[in-house]
Amino acid sequence: MNIMFALPVTLMITISVVKAETVWKITSLNWEPYSSARIVNQGNSIQKLRNVLKKHGITLQVEFYPWLRAQEIAKTKGYLGYFPAWPEEVKDGFIPSEKVDISNVSIMSRNVINHKYLNIKHLCKNFKIGFVRTYVYPHLIANMMSENPDCFVGAPFESSLLLMLSKGRFDFAVTDSIVMEYLASQEGVGNIHHYVTLMDKELVIALRDAPDNREKIKLLSRLLKNSNN
Repeated sequence: MNIMFALPVTLMITISVVKAETVWKITSLNWEPYSSARIVNQGNSIQKLRNVLKKHGITLQVEFYPWLRAQEIAKTKGYLGYFPAWPEEVKDGFIPSEKVDISNVSIMSRNVINHKYLNIKHLCKNFKIGFVRTYVYPHLIANMMSENPDCFVGAPFESSLLLMLSKGRFDFAVTDSIVMEYLASQEGVGNIHHYVTLMDKELVIALRDAPDNREKIKLLSRLLKNSNN
């Protein structure tokens, strides 16, 4: 009868020091196709930012909220900031990053309108213009809103702006044409058209201006400058 003995086994344990994953956290809004929790890549602008950071071993984590809520939460320690924002939307306590992407500010129309565009003030003499109340528009437009309050009609969200324009609550709306055209396509709205582009605007990250964020801000500035060159 063979008796098997349990032989001592020497386990060779190799300990490797693995660098912890670096995660940067931002807040955002559903502003398709630039940013969205509903899109696989979370939006084209989010993807551009993610690709820039990934090359440096940084994982981007995005939390989506209504726009004003996103800006408020981004004040919290641990958040890099909020994105995407026009430079005018960078609030106190934040500083703008280098450009991440490009947006536009356009006037959209209900149906095809042959009225010749001269300027917003001229348009206001005959028409109402819709806008999104939670956006901080470029100064040119913001000043016109202040000077001609009876001309402008506020909507709470981009989706409501689209529906109000489509149903004739006003004849024009000022927003990003890519956003409204994308939303109109998703909602099956067929009577919305691009009227005129007013300007192109950079999309930036509103970076939380706090001591614990300073090194991230310096690094991000270098990464985005290299990406834009």
